[in-house]
Amino acid sequence: MSASTVRPYPELSVVGVALGTVQGVVMTASFVYIALKLGFGLGGSTVAAILGFVALRGVLRRKSIVENNINQTVASGINTASSGVVFTLPALMLLSVSDPTLSDFPVGPLIFSAIAGSLMGIVLIIPLRKQMVEFERLKFPSGVAVATLLKSPGEGVSQGVILVSGAAIAAGLTLLVNFGLVPEELDVGHVASLPPWLPFALYISAANFGAGLLSGRGGLPFALGGVLAWWVISPIAVQMGWVPPHAAMPPAEVPGWQAGEIYSQMLRPLGIGMLIGGALAGVVSAFPAVAGAMKSLQAAAKLAREQGSSPDELSPTVLGGSAAASLVMLFLAAYFSSDDVGVGTAVIIAIVGALWLALAGIIVAQATGATDISPLSGLALIAVTLMFFITGGNVTAAVLIGVAVCIATSQCADMMQDLKTGHLVGSKPREQQLAQLILCWIGPIIAIGVLFLLWNAPGDGTPGFGPQSTACLEQTQFCLAAPQAGALQGMIEALQSSDAAVDKYLGGAVMGGALSIFPIGGIAVLVGLAMYLPFSITLAYGVGNVVAMGLERGLGRDFIGRKLVPFAAGLIVGEALTQLTWNVVQTGGSLLGGGQ
Repeated sequence: MSASTVRPYPELSVVGVALGTVQGVVMTASFVYIALKLGFGLGGSTVAAILGFVALRGVLRRKSIVENNINQTVASGINTASSGVVFTLPALMLLSVSDPTLSDFPVGPLIFSAIAGSLMGIVLIIPLRKQMVEFERLKFPSGVAVATLLKSPGEGVSQGVILVSGAAIAAGLTLLVNFGLVPEELDVGHVASLPPWLPFALYISAANFGAGLLSGRGGLPFALGGVLAWWVISPIAVQMGWVPPHAAMPPAEVPGWQAGEIYSQMLRPLGIGMLIGGALAGVVSAFPAVAGAMKSLQAAAKLAREQGSSPDELSPTVLGGSAAASLVMLFLAAYFSSDDVGVGTAVIIAIVGALWLALAGIIVAQATGATDISPLSGLALIAVTLMFFITGGNVTAAVLIGVAVCIATSQCADMMQDLKTGHLVGSKPREQQLAQLILCWIGPIIAIGVLFLLWNAPGDGTPGFGPQSTACLEQTQFCLAAPQAGALQGMIEALQSSDAAVDKYLGGAVMGGALSIFPIGGIAVLVGLAMYLPFSITLAYGVGNVVAMGLERGLGRDFIGRKLVPFAAGLIVGEALTQLTWNVVQTGGSLLGGGQ
């Protein structure tokens, strides 16, 4: 065959985009559930790349690595909205339990805000690609891992089999727990007669264990944060008499009451403060990255003036038009979020939100590039705080704009990870950017829809997730604690309340800032998060960390990438999809007689 008749490998193809879209929708739906349950989001690039090999190479006999890269770019770009929505919007729902006036928030402005954030996060980070990927050569560990996977096609089908096996195991375990054949917790502390304020229990969850396996050593700060909270601070608080029981309280009820007081009055505000302190410290430490990004923007503008737009990137016209469109949507979201928000306030919200969004996006991309850990939730807390004061205490408007900021920063990190992968496998950046830009509206709509489904799942007017849901009050396997949203809820209540535990928030902020001196990206965020998660989840996650570290030491990093990563991803996807399907069927009333 002559050179003129050789067909290039397909890249931005209908098949690749369609497959990525389907995977992105499924992952978004399942990962919304996981984020409500575990308190952190998950990326979908690795899962999408493995399944892409199974579908593209194994079924359709297509051999293009760059086409599979488009598939995983689209899938992860859609899925990344799940974290942005779950970390913010549920706080408004949880607040509505005690304040019914917040339950009737407008859905239209919410969707406008979510799509605006998704669009703006993509267009603001694209000009920094050369600076972060080619000039600074940041590691972006997840991006490198996916690139390594894409460049080893011989492993693709076998890794797909491993992923499906992990999913099958997770589905089986989830059903056993749901039907009550396996307990949802292995409570060693109860057997050993330990008091509730010194818990020792392991949460039976394939997804939680799988997340720990994927994180390995990098997840240890999260697990150690739970140890600090419940095995150090909690017993000290009891022994020092910081939580004295009421004189009339029956002795048998004292330990449980003390555990509840330690959580609500001490650990929770400390954790929120650590999130905010760690995020603020990240802003300060990221100033060099901001300066480098500005130089990159200036260099890109100069190149555009001298030579026209680079063929490697989307044109400045497209980026500028998209940024303007997202700014308009942000304004509309703010203006229609509440009758109390006027035109002037909406303009200020849109401008301040866009500026903070740009700064937060750079911070998240830089932190992700260096460590693979993102201080996303802490930055979202700061965004909502800013909007709370700008709007004069309008909770609905503040949270709706917070949704945009959180989704945008998620997109910044994901887009740069995907561009790093593309750089390593020889993809055209413009193809990846165009695919993600065109489909950026899908993820927010799916995530919001699933969130409403889960919130209304009981069918009796009680909340479907959060501490006040029936499942969490009864401590059943259906409990979706929504810890990230709980932190945001607590912060908003602190801003509204004159008797908030200010000393705990300030103390936590100081601790978070101090922890930031350690060369571990996002450590304060991880430790703070662990302080208001159920310790059984944190401890079981830590077991996954330790197992992954042991396997890496004994079998090497190659085994981790080729075998453990797809198996752990299967555990996560398998449980998420099984539990989500269970909830859908329960909501429809066709299984076990109705709601949970």
